[in-house]
Amino acid sequence: MRVALVHDFLTQYGGAEKVLEVLHEIWPVAPVYTLFYDRKSLGNKFKNWDIRVSPIQNLPFGVSHYRWYLGLMPIAIERFDLRGYDLVVSDASAYAKGALTHPPTKHICYCYSPTRYLWSDTYDYLNGLRGAEKIFKKFLPPLLTYLRNWDYLAARRPDKMIAISNFIGQRIKKYYNFDSAAIIYPPVETDKFYISSDIQDYYLLIARLRPYKRIDLAVAAFNKLKIPLKIIGTGGDAGLYKLAKSNIEFLGSVSEEKKREYLAHCRALIFPQEEDFGLVAVEAMAAGRPVIAYQSGGALEIVKENKTGVFFKEQIWESLAEAVIKFDLNNFDPVKIKESAGKFSKKRFKEEFLNFVTTQIKSF
Repeated sequence: MRVALVHDFLTQYGGAEKVLEVLHEIWPVAPVYTLFYDRKSLGNKFKNWDIRVSPIQNLPFGVSHYRWYLGLMPIAIERFDLRGYDLVVSDASAYAKGALTHPPTKHICYCYSPTRYLWSDTYDYLNGLRGAEKIFKKFLPPLLTYLRNWDYLAARRPDKMIAISNFIGQRIKKYYNFDSAAIIYPPVETDKFYISSDIQDYYLLIARLRPYKRIDLAVAAFNKLKIPLKIIGTGGDAGLYKLAKSNIEFLGSVSEEKKREYLAHCRALIFPQEEDFGLVAVEAMAAGRPVIAYQSGGALEIVKENKTGVFFKEQIWESLAEAVIKFDLNNFDPVKIKESAGKFSKKRFKEEFLNFVTTQIKSF
């Protein structure tokens, strides 16, 4: 069976790219079609893969300033010639689901979310434009309307769409007006994380420094509490560094091994954002560490209150600070927390995904 994988774009190594790696493990000879590929920032990741890019890759600043080419992305994803494949698997938070396939080809989309900046986060996206990007702010609304119409139609191109969580299944129903065919939680390499008896006096937050990650809540809360907080992640929200006091340490980008080490020794993971799922919360649990999470989104499907973590109800720093003050580490059993993370393992994902694909191929 000839299989092709379609991915939005390869510019950073995050949750979507970890899923793509597992899909590529299932179909190791499948080519990966993607809008553009930043080889420099990704280093050796995907080095020996068969990666096929769109013409945007060769446009001026096509990789470094890809937002300039938003209007071309639907055209570019439709340029991929996928004739001759028996199965196309797209993993998408934006454009990959819009790839064109022919009648003999089965197209299954693994959907991370309906495109955030077109639907749920439009106004945050516009208000978050910085520097030179502000120039385009006046011209973006008509473009976003065009992209929104395209996105709605593109969502109907896959034969089946899988949601990464019940939360995203609800969004698919809301914005695309149909039910996802299945819910399959993303894969986490839970066996690579370990429990440590040496718990140190710091809390940990892992996220890209982007406004929607709500790191500002954690900074404000820990500024007031004067409790050590370590933050792993990079991004464009430089103002956070100025707000943080000396008890808050920005670690930048760290290796996967170092991240596992920080997780194993922290008191708890701070999870202040509303996520589509929340891979890092599962990673913390795989290290036996509880999670202090905002009570919304994918966290509701991961964290079990007072068993694997606690929730704060309002997305304001005062609510987070109150949850940290009330948090009692002695109430949590690291072994049981790690066991709870097992249902999100990579092995489980592979089995569920292959079973779904096999069933769909047989019925096609």
